[in-house]
Amino acid sequence: MSELRFNVFGRLIAISGGQGAWRAFYFGAEGKRRPADFVVPGELAEHELCEYLADLFHEDATPRNHSAVQLS
Repeated sequence: MSELRFNVFGRLIAISGGQGAWRAFYFGAEGKRRPADFVVPGELAEHELCEYLADLFHEDATPRNHSAVQLS
């Protein structure tokens, strides 16, 4: 099971699992993670996750936090 990390407009998100069984988490300031309040569709491939997250959270974009990038 792999874990991918993203910075989506300043929000740190981890996606674990694999295609068909994605699980999303938020990272807190202390490094703890909690289950996210959104669902990642199982049919998304790994290379589509960052674009999906950007589409989902585009309203959170600011001049300072204006991009969605994969961290690992």
